Amino acid sequence: MQTLKTLALTIGIPEKEIPSPEMPINDIIYNSRKAVSGVIFVCITGALADGHRYAADAYAKGTRVFVCEKPLDLPDDAIIFRVENTRRALASLSAAFFDHPEKKLRIIGVTGTKGKSTICEMIRHILCENDIPAASIGTVGIRIGDTITPTGNTTPESYELFRIFAEMAEKGIRYAVIEVSSQGIKLDRIYGIHFFAAIMTNLSEDHIGGAEHPDFEDYKNCKKQLFERCDHAIFNMDDPYFDEFHAVGHAKKQTYSITENADCSAKALLPTVTEKGFGTSFILTKNEHHTDVFVPFPGEFSVSNALAAITAAELAEISPEHAANVLASVRVGGRFEIVPTDIAGTTFVIDYAHNGESLTAALQALRKYHPRRLIALFGSVGGRTEVRRKELGIAASEYADFSILTSDNPDKEPPIDIIADIEKHMQNALYTVIPDRKEAIEYAVSIAETGDIILLAGKGHETYQLIDGKKVPFSEREILTNASAKRLAQTLI
Repeated sequence: MQTLKTLALTIGIPEKEIPSPEMPINDIIYNSRKAVSGVIFVCITGALADGHRYAADAYAKGTRVFVCEKPLDLPDDAIIFRVENTRRALASLSAAFFDHPEKKLRIIGVTGTKGKSTICEMIRHILCENDIPAASIGTVGIRIGDTITPTGNTTPESYELFRIFAEMAEKGIRYAVIEVSSQGIKLDRIYGIHFFAAIMTNLSEDHIGGAEHPDFEDYKNCKKQLFERCDHAIFNMDDPYFDEFHAVGHAKKQTYSITENADCSAKALLPTVTEKGFGTSFILTKNEHHTDVFVPFPGEFSVSNALAAITAAELAEISPEHAANVLASVRVGGRFEIVPTDIAGTTFVIDYAHNGESLTAALQALRKYHPRRLIALFGSVGGRTEVRRKELGIAASEYADFSILTSDNPDKEPPIDIIADIEKHMQNALYTVIPDRKEAIEYAVSIAETGDIILLAGKGHETYQLIDGKKVPFSEREILTNASAKRLAQTLI
């Protein structure tokens, strides 16, 4: 338990301005629905709501200590601390409240447009399999041991991060591998955290517009900030923005590449099929030593992800050979995940590819396994720009033999309107439209033939659909399994 004085000092409040300094503080909150007595309510402004508007609600529930940027109209017994930036205050208060757990861990941050989830899981897997306790935080959730807990954001709010770090430290975790999103940086969710290592995967236009980034420069510059707060930095030489990122900060820098002579490089990439599915074999070169590596994912980008993970693992004194030995067994939910079905000779793949570049990469990678037909089932999320929908349509038109256009987290936008935007760019392509995603998946199962590869793109690890502001339970795996079993039963009648 912390006192009001201890916490207030961390956000720059002079000691003489702290009333009731020995008041015990039981928690830090930023959601008025959690308000009770004995907590500090931090008023932060989000995309949809401003916490300052809910300070009176928190007061009515017993909260008496508030941290704000704007004036608050509260009774005289409210203790109000005014600061310039409440998001940074939330991070500082949370770090102090949990006794600075970030200092008890080696934190590895992974940023970029694509590949963050896979690289995080690769690093966590390599470390754990080499008897180094590690955990991860990102899009697929919080993973500590065999337990995976969902998280609302790729990079959770600062309070959640420090709470999770505290849990990790208590359980003996030594390394925390986390996805660092551009929003996580922009909104100060990682404020006050110094990283043992930071990795740059790649950069392309995404998360532009709406409540995210006003333009690509803002998106890019947010990403760069991660490399000003780390001891080691790992960069992808194959990315067009490599030089810009490599020039940032004063960390010890390493590079990886599948095309250049980097510190860690890959040659002789070969698509490989095993009894468990598609993968890629290659030769890794590091310090003039060569190591044969197999990753259980298709595509050049999967090899690039593996190079980043192996380079990071070496910072934990794990050799490329030891990393390669366990990398073959890594699995990442919703990332080129092959779902077993009762339809012999047909391969169903679930992947998170949700923009034009990632869908193109996924389809190009699967094309190398010479399918009879390559079928893409996909949609686009609601509330995003038409540019993303255009790129998805172009990608499917160029690289899929047949497409099934459907919904993907439409939220408050009619799915048929989203699909219409994609259709504008499906020139000369074979496709059908089935707005209900469950029906679309069932249709894909019904037309599947021996030798087909069917890619279900966009949902990946997600177990819901976002419809009209609500997360509706939705499992592509369950739908696939049920539909294939039903088809098999019908053939046996």
